[in-house]
Amino acid sequence: MGIGTIVGAGIFVTTGVAAATKAGPAIVLSFVLAGVVCTLVALCYSELAAMAPVSGSAYTYTYATLGEAAAFLVGWNLILEFVVAGSAIAIGWSGMFGAAMESLFGVRLPAALTAAPADGGIVNMPAILVIAAVVAVLAGEVRLTARVTKFLVALTIGVLLIIVAVGAPHIQTANWAPFAPFGASGVISGAAIAFFAFLGFDVVATSAEESRNPRRDLPFAIVGSVLVATVLYIAVSAVLTGVAPYSTLNNEAPIATVFSGLRMGWIGGLILAASVVALTKGLLMIVYGQTRLVFAMCRDRMLPSALATTGRRGTPVRLAVLLGAVGAVIAGFVPIGIVAEMVNIGALFAFALVSLGVLVLRTTEPDRQRPFRTPLMPAVPLLALAGCVLLVISLEPLTWVRFGVWLVVGTVCYLAYGRKRSLIAAASDPSASVSVTEEVR
Repeated sequence: MGIGTIVGAGIFVTTGVAAATKAGPAIVLSFVLAGVVCTLVALCYSELAAMAPVSGSAYTYTYATLGEAAAFLVGWNLILEFVVAGSAIAIGWSGMFGAAMESLFGVRLPAALTAAPADGGIVNMPAILVIAAVVAVLAGEVRLTARVTKFLVALTIGVLLIIVAVGAPHIQTANWAPFAPFGASGVISGAAIAFFAFLGFDVVATSAEESRNPRRDLPFAIVGSVLVATVLYIAVSAVLTGVAPYSTLNNEAPIATVFSGLRMGWIGGLILAASVVALTKGLLMIVYGQTRLVFAMCRDRMLPSALATTGRRGTPVRLAVLLGAVGAVIAGFVPIGIVAEMVNIGALFAFALVSLGVLVLRTTEPDRQRPFRTPLMPAVPLLALAGCVLLVISLEPLTWVRFGVWLVVGTVCYLAYGRKRSLIAAASDPSASVSVTEEVR
């Protein structure tokens, strides 16, 4: 699930934007930097995931280490990460689907219906429709068996390996000069956007309650997913910037741009079609993760508990539909560049608090059983925290403004609703029922 969510989403969507506007061919170094930061965070995640193998990911871990208020803000920002990440993948899916239709069948979809208003269109209709289709699948509880998931992951990795193998002979080293046209700051800014391509290991943590042996499996899955993704991303980004000038990759489907330019006939079309399948799988995993996160917050009564009700088959249908509708609106009307940066700032905020939570819990509960221990304490969480801060401060000022607005809205929601109605607040009430008190415990 980790590799399936990480590999195939960001690499198909954000590579072009990061290379064209931030790092140039040095996007390779941006992926290295993002991968290092993500690995450090993953080691922190692994310790907490093994200790508290329940749904909710960073929200649950922060609840246990830093308290209710911090947990709400982490959960609030993870909602931003997951919902907007789904929108970003849907936008990339739309671009890839359009390129595949043109390459395989000679059908060009109208620009007015495949682009956001800021990009010269009216609405990105394919992006809206694919989110609707994924929500329908999850709401109907069509189970993704381990065998099917593994097949889709294998297909995604196979596509990326084919991209490297087919594209490598067409590399022109002149496209790598200058290698870092935006300097060191560009590499860091590129890493802040490329960080989106690594999101997904936290989806593994949200599935803790559904894994066979979470204390053993979660650390292995989280760290392993990041390492596999880093190797693949370095190879693919090197090929893309070597085959085409980095300035031509500023769009939602950079791989489609590269292979359309090579005019490789059915091979290029096959790669594009398989890429569409890979992005569909990535979107499915992201939507799955966001519903489980918000379900955990609703179960703790930090958000309206009515949203946590499930259908006859145990699926949180209301949440799936609500979150899908929000994601569809974003995907239909917001450009890919804005969407990608909003994903990253929410994720980096949450990851920084997870790293801090490991340090806090090691101090407050040093004797607590830890099936997995973050190595090289306290260096790893401190470096993870510093890496998150380094990447987040390199984002555009306007992204910070949007993030600030989101935080204000979240703070108001917590003060007006979550603080008064949460399980902890209910248990502290002398009239609270025994069942509520036991639930908190």
